[in-house]
Amino acid sequence: MLDKHDLHHEFPDHHDRIHELKTSNSHFARLFDEYHEINREIMRIEEGVENTSDEYLEELKKKRLSHKDQLYSILTQS
Repeated sequence: MLDKHDLHHEFPDHHDRIHELKTSNSHFARLFDEYHEINREIMRIEEGVENTSDEYLEELKKKRLSHKDQLYSILTQS
């Protein structure tokens, strides 16, 4: 079974704040959309729907982590 990495699973305590920022902060909304696009691509690769190199998959995972860190930083700012 594959792990879920959507932001609502990653940050369940910030559900309302995520929704608020998606509608009020264009930078957050763009990062949010990019994060989920990257996450969907990773899921397709891990499920065997798409084939790619291990290096490319690792780069995607690093990119997802970077986006998650940026999103978390915005979420936790006062």
